[in-house]
Amino acid sequence: MILGGCGGSHPTAAPPSKPTASALRGLVPEPLPAKPSFTLTDTSGHPYNLRAETRGKLTYLYFGYTHCPDACPATMSDLTYALRVQPAAIRRRVAVVFVTVDPSRDTRAVLRKWLNHYNTSFVGLTGTRAELDIAEEQAGVPPAPREKETGKNYSVAHSSLLFAYSPDDRAHVVYAQGFKPTDYAHDIPLLLRFAHPRA
Repeated sequence: MILGGCGGSHPTAAPPSKPTASALRGLVPEPLPAKPSFTLTDTSGHPYNLRAETRGKLTYLYFGYTHCPDACPATMSDLTYALRVQPAAIRRRVAVVFVTVDPSRDTRAVLRKWLNHYNTSFVGLTGTRAELDIAEEQAGVPPAPREKETGKNYSVAHSSLLFAYSPDDRAHVVYAQGFKPTDYAHDIPLLLRFAHPRA
């Protein structure tokens, strides 16, 4: 994936207009990644197909783990803030999906309890190592390296990218570490303008 900024223009006669890339604060990927259609298991034990379950929503996808000391809790906290400052009508159109890369420790119960600390609507997904590898591959992120699991204290290297798929099933921006919650909050209404073609 090549990340870069790009300009552009939009029509002025057909509101709501789509924002230009320069109006968004996230990184603009080239080409725009498509929302994956992998199926994993949610914290209730039910199959969850990402594309089907989040159809028509602005969907944030992040691969991480609950024992992460920095990037994962920071990202979830930032999204929590960004959603909190939006009107309820906008919040209902946003989904946050967190996929664990540490299924050994992140049981469904652990994952649910951790996500509830941020927002009870956040979706937690898990699966077998093979299923998680497929999900990461479909999303275009490198599989998390397998650290030697010694007891309960070990770290897992993982991508820090946060994908933001608009209702048209394309990630018009991605975020890396260093973006602020105000950046997420600024982009949410803009990203919702990229409507699903059948909506």
